Amino acid sequence: MSGVRLSGFSGAIPPNLVDQLVEAEKIPIKQMETKKLKEEDTLKLVNDLETKIQEIPKNLSELVTTRGFNDLKLVTGDENILSGTVDPEAAPTGEYSIEVLQMAETPGAMTVGFPDKDKTQVGVGYIKFNTPDGVKEIYINGKNSTLEGVANTITRSGTGLRGSVIEDRKDPENPFKLLVTGLSTGNDKNISFPNVYLLDGDVDFSFEQERKAQNAKVKVDGFEIEVPENKLDKIIPGVTLDIKSAAPGRTIKVFVKEDFEKISGKIKSFVEAYNGALGFIQGQAKLQKSSDGRERLGPLGGDGMLRSIENTLRRIIQNPPQGITGEIKRLNQIGIEFNRNGTLNFSEEKFNKALNSDPKSMVAFIRGDGFNTGFVPGVRREVGNILNGQFGAISNRKKSLQDRVTRINRQIESKERMIEKKEDMLRKKFADLETKVSQIQNQGNAFKAMGGAGGTGG
Repeated sequence: MSGVRLSGFSGAIPPNLVDQLVEAEKIPIKQMETKKLKEEDTLKLVNDLETKIQEIPKNLSELVTTRGFNDLKLVTGDENILSGTVDPEAAPTGEYSIEVLQMAETPGAMTVGFPDKDKTQVGVGYIKFNTPDGVKEIYINGKNSTLEGVANTITRSGTGLRGSVIEDRKDPENPFKLLVTGLSTGNDKNISFPNVYLLDGDVDFSFEQERKAQNAKVKVDGFEIEVPENKLDKIIPGVTLDIKSAAPGRTIKVFVKEDFEKISGKIKSFVEAYNGALGFIQGQAKLQKSSDGRERLGPLGGDGMLRSIENTLRRIIQNPPQGITGEIKRLNQIGIEFNRNGTLNFSEEKFNKALNSDPKSMVAFIRGDGFNTGFVPGVRREVGNILNGQFGAISNRKKSLQDRVTRINRQIESKERMIEKKEDMLRKKFADLETKVSQIQNQGNAFKAMGGAGGTGG
């Protein structure tokens, strides 16, 4: 009797048959993932566009205040005599004349000379100082009785005094001296130097020179004033001047003026940000090579959202702000205009010339009333409409794309659950079928063996 053979099975069901069936079921998932990837790429482009548009008004918003341009600088006739800083929120523009008659000084005293700084003993006892906070006594013992030890003790005493050892080569045999200074300047911070009560020293310890504390004296526009520090922060509103040196008889001009470089830099940044957004839109409208080698528009090419945003951006430049009172009415008067490529050119020279010749008209044009009129309020308003989270074109598109991605994710999850169940079912069925096929094959082998045995017996 011939053996039983099941066509298509070589002893058992192929082990990867279920996997092949499952892979066939996953084809729609791969298609959905491709579609999802496309939506996510488009969403990324919309986010990139949003970022570029957010940059447009960024620097403009800080450009002007209610008083004028927010970028001011301080210029002094000699930085070695006067330097300083300006608070653009508080300082008015203007010119001032300042003469530094004398600098504020800290009080100080210097001792006689010593042959060394760390060996000769000055004795034990105390040194007494009369300070604005009362009498201060500093005690000297055998451990800190050198010149260097005394200096360190004074500095660490918390009495408002600083000690240091200096080397004065006028007397080469006794070049080391103790210099004691107060920490604050001004007449009110004077210190009386000092009474010394030291015993058993190697040499006599005494102070031979003394300097009193003093105020700084300056003339501001011809009027003499005194201040306790080498700092003038209550003379010109919003300006802090640091006195670097005295120059009696020499008048230093101090100017608070618009910082043209910073102002034009912010306008330049606006133009660059504007061109960045407009260039992005134009790039989507150009033919691009796709993965299959064919030329197509960018993923957002021909999109109604882009057309709407481009129209808004062009309107910002082309439509003159309403309600402007100065001589400047249009952007091309200050060096901003469209070029042949459809983006903006900025002439820094023309801008600075307009700013220098008529800063009031420039402020009136750029700022307006700060709310309804003026170039900056107009830019903020138009860009705000584009970016509005409730009804803005970008927000609506992002929500639409995010909803699509969410919907595709749900479809993928649903399909994956269905395939998982189907895979379990198929594996169970094929396991049962394989068991039955194995049983039939075993029976066939048994019949074949019986037939072979009967032939031998004949």
